Amino acid sequence: MNAMPFVIGTIAVFVIAYRLYFSFVAAKVAVRNDLSETPAHRLYDGQNYYPMNKWVLFGHHFAAIAGAGPLVGPVLAAQFGFMPGFLWMLIGAVMAGAVHDYVILTASVQHDGKSLAAIAKEEINKVSGVTTTFAIILILVVAMAGLGLVVINALAESSWGTFTIASTIPIALIMGIWMFRVRKGKTLEATIFGVLMLVLAVVFGRYIPDSQFVSMFTFNHRTFTILLAVYGFFASVLPVWLLLSPRDYLSSIMKISVIGLLAIGLIIVAPEIKMPAFTEFGRGGVPIIPGRLFPYLFITIACGAISGFHSLVSSGTTPKMIMKESDIKTIAVGSMLTEGVVSIMALIAATSLLPLDYFQINVPVEKLQSILPKLYAMGFTESNLSQLSANVGEKIAGRTGGAVSLGVGMAYIFSSIPGMKHLMSYWYHFAIMFEAFRNRP
Repeated sequence: MNAMPFVIGTIAVFVIAYRLYFSFVAAKVAVRNDLSETPAHRLYDGQNYYPMNKWVLFGHHFAAIAGAGPLVGPVLAAQFGFMPGFLWMLIGAVMAGAVHDYVILTASVQHDGKSLAAIAKEEINKVSGVTTTFAIILILVVAMAGLGLVVINALAESSWGTFTIASTIPIALIMGIWMFRVRKGKTLEATIFGVLMLVLAVVFGRYIPDSQFVSMFTFNHRTFTILLAVYGFFASVLPVWLLLSPRDYLSSIMKISVIGLLAIGLIIVAPEIKMPAFTEFGRGGVPIIPGRLFPYLFITIACGAISGFHSLVSSGTTPKMIMKESDIKTIAVGSMLTEGVVSIMALIAATSLLPLDYFQINVPVEKLQSILPKLYAMGFTESNLSQLSANVGEKIAGRTGGAVSLGVGMAYIFSSIPGMKHLMSYWYHFAIMFEAFRNRP
């Protein structure tokens, strides 16, 4: 199967859905009223309640909902074949995910930016509020543990990747001070600065592994876990305009740009999707996701189709920064449909690898031997893993979690564009930064 029709078809469906279907939802279901004063104005405190430009807030919201989930979920679910994940994300993002996000964000804006638990308590009863609180805590623990593990597996012992991610923090702090204190409203200036610094961080990160600074950016899994927790603490207590919003805004510019470039690359390269439409692993039996197609496809791919985690963002910081209710459609629906595009691009990138290489990357080395006979029986005998590893400059066998196989797939597509052949290592580390940068507290 050629990837190009799937890329063009996905974008066309989402554009039509945004323009027609969600115009109906906005007019008849979750009605907007720009005459109503939003919590950002009514409860302004300069820290959490802060009216924000629609596009900056779109960037913040998109970065918050689109962590590693919409990337690694589709990659891991590729074990079932290409078609199940593609259909689920195409239909789910429109009919489920975007509707869910739009309704929750509207409800929170109309309840003074309160959390989902507070809304449940107010609209139903106290027991519902307490129950929702415990459910939220459970979701946060599971989500942060799972998605944090993806980042740790990708960046542990990788000084290049760690340097580029660490660089985004001071860049974001400067952008926040620039946009909201020194040069208020000069978003374009801060954007240009942030993008240039981000590109330089990727380029100069190439020299870190061979420099005297390598030990400063090389951490084992345990140390990296602690550092992520420390960052999460500071990101949550600092004013939202200082670190979180500018970093998310910068993150979203990069994410959307990368996905746009990936879509263009897919159209130019027109790669073949090498994973079959359906595989025998739909009946279970592989260590990546040790379960059957139903229900594990819908568990593995939540972000990208529909995710309850999005309700926490839609009733968290975003409703406290909405300038007017008509912005809700752009922010909620636009972010969710963009996430759907991201997920489908991730699926295509991963399935453009040879199936045997895909499994060698995503299955632990000690377990691979036990399923090799089954892979060979399915016709997955061709491999290019050693060459891919040399091209990206990292050991990639047994790097479970989905992030590495996605990074390799994206780098493979980018490096196949004319003139990009010798830049695969840069593209790989840029893709790893792209994935890790998405995963924020």
